[in-house]
Amino acid sequence: MKKIFLGLLLSFAFMLASMDFNTASKQELMSIKGIGEKKAQAVIDYRKSNKINDLSDLKKIRGFGDKLVLKIKNSKEYNSK
Repeated sequence: MKKIFLGLLLSFAFMLASMDFNTASKQELMSIKGIGEKKAQAVIDYRKSNKINDLSDLKKIRGFGDKLVLKIKNSKEYNSK
C-alpha cells in the first residue's frame, strides 16, 4: 500500500513540475530549446480550439515531429516548470 501511495504521489508531483502547454505564455514556450517564436505561436493558435492533454498532442501541430517532442520531453526547461 505504501508503494502505491508513493507512486501516486511521485506521479502527481511530476505532473505539477512540468510546463502546462495549455496555459504557458509565448515567452515560457520559447524558453524551451527547439521552440522559437513561430512554433510558440503555433501552440497558442492550436490550443484555442484543442486541448493539449500530453506532449504527443504537439505532433498534431505543424513543425512538431517525433524528434522535437522527445527533445522537449527530456529538456530541463520543460521539466523544471
